[in-house]
Amino acid sequence: MTTAKARPLKTWSIAGDTRRKPTEYEAVTGQFHYHFNRQPAPFDLDPGSPINRWYLKHREGSPLQADSWEGFRDPAALNYRRYIALQHDREIYAEGVVDHYEALDADDKLDADWVETLRRLYLPARYLFHVLQITSLYVGQLGPSAYITNAAFFQAADELRALQWIAYRAKSLSLSHDVQLANSEATRRIWENDEAWQPARETLERLLLAYDWGEAFTALNLVVKPALDALFKEAFAGLASDRGDGLTAALLAESRVDTTRNQAWNAALARYALAANSTNRAVIEGWIDDWRPRADRAVEGLAAALPNPDSVREQVARSVAAFTAQWAE
Repeated sequence: MTTAKARPLKTWSIAGDTRRKPTEYEAVTGQFHYHFNRQPAPFDLDPGSPINRWYLKHREGSPLQADSWEGFRDPAALNYRRYIALQHDREIYAEGVVDHYEALDADDKLDADWVETLRRLYLPARYLFHVLQITSLYVGQLGPSAYITNAAFFQAADELRALQWIAYRAKSLSLSHDVQLANSEATRRIWENDEAWQPARETLERLLLAYDWGEAFTALNLVVKPALDALFKEAFAGLASDRGDGLTAALLAESRVDTTRNQAWNAALARYALAANSTNRAVIEGWIDDWRPRADRAVEGLAAALPNPDSVREQVARSVAAFTAQWAE
């Protein structure tokens, strides 16, 4: 009588010699970027072509280095299918919140001074979130691993959600108050000329010029975005609630859920970079030293135009410190 030998487990090449089946997340993400560190150039074009020179300089040539970026994982393990399902449910919830407040005619009850605050400091934030969206897309486009690219692209989609709800509020407020609240040109003039917005606008426009992928990631996700998200999705949301604007507060709180999920992968990637290469800490800290004063000026300019600016500044500082503690220890 012979005893049947157990079959050896198959090894999936995408997962390495792990003797296990990859997860759905790994199967559609792992080693997807065929062009990273490819010799003699990333793409099948003349090595001296502009796109190859760009990637070689700003990605492969970045001071932020690791032997491999394939070991990073988004803690949420999101792929396209899961992201769409998640955000579909979230949009249904947000639409339900809108329906609730519209049924109460809540905007009709808002004080005129609060509506003016919304005009000046909330409605122009659509431009702010658009820059965060563009920069997230850039980080994803140059990301050295699809695990990074996908997380950054989903973050960009989250920014689009945020700015679309601000655009909705512009229209809904215009129906109860001033029709000019829905005038994009008027809002753009505030963004371009109002003194409260100029430090933030300078910071964000400089962010668009952070071409090194590591600097773009650091400036966006470790410095600028945490500060501005805290300002709007925490401090401003609290002010809205205090002023009886439950809808604006609820929509900002809903967007804060996206921020929390994104901060998890931002912190995870920062920790991965620090563990992967001892020189990365000085690189990241150097970029933070460059960008922190710009983010602080952006917060200061906007906070000074809000009620109780000291409280706003303190709340932003606490939120940023709590996030930094997730990765900098």
